[in-house]
Amino acid sequence: MKTDFKTIVISDVHLGTKGSKAKEVSRFLKQYSCENLILNGDIIDGWQLKKSGSWKRKHTRFFNRILKMIESNNTKVFYLRGNHDDFLDQILPLQIGNLSIQNDLVYESNGKKFFITHGDVFDSVTSNFRWIAYLGDIGYTFLLWLNRQVNYHRRRKGLSYFSLSQYVKGKVKSAISYIDEYETELAKMAKSRGCDGIICGHIHKAENRTIEGITYMNSGDWVETMSALAEDHKGNWQLIYYSEIDFKKESEETIIPIDSKIDLKTVAFSNLSGELKFPNFKI
Repeated sequence: MKTDFKTIVISDVHLGTKGSKAKEVSRFLKQYSCENLILNGDIIDGWQLKKSGSWKRKHTRFFNRILKMIESNNTKVFYLRGNHDDFLDQILPLQIGNLSIQNDLVYESNGKKFFITHGDVFDSVTSNFRWIAYLGDIGYTFLLWLNRQVNYHRRRKGLSYFSLSQYVKGKVKSAISYIDEYETELAKMAKSRGCDGIICGHIHKAENRTIEGITYMNSGDWVETMSALAEDHKGNWQLIYYSEIDFKKESEETIIPIDSKIDLKTVAFSNLSGELKFPNFKI
């Protein structure tokens, strides 16, 4: 059954790479409908496409699904620039009908104000030492390749999926320290802008928590975690994981409001209140 959300946020799909779960994210979007869809950066991986990446039919189908959402549900789509799709700088800002392409967004909903950004602008490594960022990208790409080999053998043995890169991040002290600092600095930025919270991506770590009175939310990624943020019509935010969705109930014909009682496994739930509006943009 289709669930109707007010807003869905996804990031870090990395279309054009072998690790991109394009088929899964398209199926996810087919499962739900929403008034607003925010694509929060690194949707297309321009870095990999310049090197060894390739564009597949399933990558095109992802955008076909978005066009279908615009056509069928009049969904407003906001594509925010990330570091891997920095080629968008050449056309920013751009608005075509229900599609807006821009750097970031201030989102007001239920009396709360959220600053939405991919997050790389606050990453001093990516911003000031681009060659180091590329080197890190190479290392991460290798980890993803190795991860595919490991999980191929795990599947043959009937074992569940294992994220090698997430395991490495959890064991390396410098990575843990970086993530903590990243989240704290983003929360400070939201506060300095007079916002109640911040919504980001970039580090491929889904999260929904409070940092010194500021709501910090990260939508995760569609390379490993396969997660998204969603807001219902009452202003409740939640993280949804692809692996926990019951696709047996999937149906195109029926749309059920999220306010109704449904069996949807989620984590990190918080309550907000108010009306939605996108300032400075006329749709």
